[in-house]
This record gives sequence, structure tokens and C-alpha cells, in this order.
Amino acid sequence: MYKNTPLLFCVLITFLTACGEEPEVSSEIDPELLAGGVNFTTFVGGENAFGVQGEELTRDESRLFVAGNSLFRSNWISAPASVMSLDGLGPVFNAISCGSCHFKDGRAAPPDEFSVDKSGLLFRISVDGFTETGEPRPHPVYGAQIQDRSLPAASYEAKVRIDYEFIAGTLDDGTPYELRKPIYTIEDWQYGDVTNPFDLSPRIASQLVGLGLLENIDEDDILALEDVNDSDNDGISGKANYVHDAENGGTTLGRFGWKSNQPSLRQQNAGAFNGDMGLTSDIFPKDDWTETQESQHPEIANGGEPEVSEEQIFRISLYVQSLAVPATRNIDDPQYSSGKQLFLDINCSGCHNPSFQTGIGSSISSLNSQKIAPYTDLLLHDMGPDLADNRPDFEATGTEWRTAPLWGIGLIPAVNDHTRYLHDGRARNLEEAILWHGGEAEESKNKYKSLSLQEREDLLFFIKSI
Repeated sequence: MYKNTPLLFCVLITFLTACGEEPEVSSEIDPELLAGGVNFTTFVGGENAFGVQGEELTRDESRLFVAGNSLFRSNWISAPASVMSLDGLGPVFNAISCGSCHFKDGRAAPPDEFSVDKSGLLFRISVDGFTETGEPRPHPVYGAQIQDRSLPAASYEAKVRIDYEFIAGTLDDGTPYELRKPIYTIEDWQYGDVTNPFDLSPRIASQLVGLGLLENIDEDDILALEDVNDSDNDGISGKANYVHDAENGGTTLGRFGWKSNQPSLRQQNAGAFNGDMGLTSDIFPKDDWTETQESQHPEIANGGEPEVSEEQIFRISLYVQSLAVPATRNIDDPQYSSGKQLFLDINCSGCHNPSFQTGIGSSISSLNSQKIAPYTDLLLHDMGPDLADNRPDFEATGTEWRTAPLWGIGLIPAVNDHTRYLHDGRARNLEEAILWHGGEAEESKNKYKSLSLQEREDLLFFIKSI
């Protein structure tokens, strides 16, 4: 039983009452509520639902969580500057802080009429082939990512225009729907026009809840869900991505990023500092700044070598590891149980695996041995041509994406004031996200299309509650 049960029930009552629920107080907490396990489930709702520290952290871990939270929201500036711990931004970049993309530790929306904040959507760029470590080969002039901002002494790389193609469809009961397919055009190249072919992949910034729990799932438990040859003939294969470990060398299991192209939160965070803000670290000691760009702007100051210290990487990583998961909601509502059964019946759970048990290897001991409900298998799945970016990433093909965790997805409107989903935010609501599914998820999508209106509402109610 949860160690702070009386306090937790007070929080639970407040949370549910704010949501219009009348909770029944019992002597125990229903395990169904504990999406993040005993230690990493929060009953805080509303706009702060994604920013809560997990339970049972040590005093030092709690202190570092606060320090990491501050760093996460701090703006980096150009060098040289009086605030030496936060200088070195650029020369080119997409954002000036972690929080500008992951606002309130949440999810970004693409830049259109529904989004006030334009941060959070980035574009990876590469050419044919792979580096010696297996990564996509960066563009020789523009590097690995299109940076649309720069220091005054440099030039941004390019701008991206988004147009939309509208695709009409009909559910089996005759209900019409319309999907919006984004069309990306790179314009205003600043370091020379690009005429040779290149691969482009849009990536939206995701919510950060529960990442420390996902990092602590035993590799064997993830690999046990692989079915590369679809031996059970359910149309779902699932495979692991094996990626370069920049800290330790060699190849290891990927589990973070839209294509599972990062093996750890430390490397994911260092990669974001490097690609999104133009900041070096011991993990990534070079800017995404090519010889062509440097020849045009040869005297731009840096913020030291490295610009992000090991202590800062440690603080930001512990912060991200320690964010709790919102509790499952509405579990006593008949729509929840009906929707949960439908989720299983149409085999959404074939990729969105409901539960894991975390391992015992985390240095944050309260992350160990937690029964969690992330609704992901952390594996790659072929999602068909409609969602393809056609850009390989290590062993991920151009049609494969990692199964996105679903926990907390129903609180994105409260935290970030939008309902935009999938890897580039193209889906304007959860139903559109389902209807974009193809490939291994084609059969499940078609089963969703065959449901009655009430069944669809029940399924969506369940997904918004987990």
C-alpha cells in the first residue's frame, strides 16, 4: 500500500472532484489507478499534470530534481556572456531552452493557426547512406537537422513551409471524416540551394512523463515482445532498433525518440542540446555546424569545451528521469471498462502493450520494481506509406516508427491546450490519429472504422483516461 495513503487520498479526492467525479474512498488504492507504479504516479491534474516529481526520491535526488527543473526552463545565450554556465548557444539552433519545446514538460504542436507557440517541430535531414556508426549520413552542407534560427553573427539554415492536403473518408456506418496531410517545403536556403536528393523527417516534441520508468525496463522484457517474422500471424511484427552508444561505444538497444534512435536519456538529452540548441557536451563534442557554414562565419565564439557541463547533463537527466505519470482516470465509469475491452478486441494492445515491470538497475532506487502501464512496447512497427518519412534511422526503415506511449495522452489538452498527435502533429484529435494508422496497424484501424458510434466513443474515452 502507498506509504502516504491519507495524503494521497486527499489529493485524489481533490483531483477527481476538480474533474467532476465523486470519488469513493476505500481502504486501498485500486492498482488500476497507478499508471506509474506506487512511486511514480501523480494525482495532480490540470495544466501541471506532467511536471510532478516522483515519490521516494532521496534528499539529494530531490535537490537535483529542483536544479534540473530550473535548468530545463533556463534560456541559453550566445557566448561570451557574463552568465558563463548558460552561454554557447548556436551558431544555429531551433530553440533556446528545453522548456520552449516541451512546454510544461508536455507536447508541442505544429506551427499553424491552432498553435501560438511555434517551437517544438524540427526536421532531420540526411542523404543516402550511413555513417561508420550506423547513423543516417548528415547533409554535407546542412548537417543532421534544419536549424531555422541563428545568432546575429550567422545565418539560419532554412525555413520550412507547411501546406496541407485534405483527404476525405467514410467510416463503415457512413460517418464522414477528413484527414490533413502535411506537405513540407524547404525554402530560403542560406548556405546554398540544395538540388541533390535528401531525406527529411519531421519530429514533434513529446510529453516527458515516465521516461525514467521506460529507461528502467529490462531489455529482455522488451525483446520478448519482438515478433520480427510475425510467427503468430496477427499481422504485427515489431522489432528492436539497435543504435550507437555515443558514451560507451558499440551498439545497444534503442528505446527513446520517434524511431527509438537513442539508447538512454543522457544521450537523448545531450543530443537535444546539440541539435536543437547548438550546444556541445562530452557526449557530443561538435556542433552540427559544417565546414561550408564555418567558412562563411569563421569567428563565432563558443561557450567553452564543452558548453554543457557533465553536471548539467546529470541534473537535466535526473529531472527528466524523475517526472511522475498521471494516474489513470475514470476507472469506475462504464465507458472506461467498455473502451478497455474494445482496445483489446481490436488489438490496439498488439503494439500499445499495456504493462511492464521495471527492473532493479536504476541508480534512482524508487524507479526500481514498479508495475507500470505505459501502453507501448518500445519497438519499431511498419506504419505504412501514409505515415512514412522514407528516412532510415539505424535499423528503422522509412516506414517504421516506435510505438508511442499512451499514458497521460488525455491530459495534453489541459497541459498544452491542443489535441495534436502523431510524430509530426498532423492528427487534430485522437480519432484522426487512429485513422492515420496503416501497415501493421491497418487491421486494427479497419476494425475501429467498423465500430458503432457508441463503441468509438467508449474506446476514445478509455484512451483519454489512461
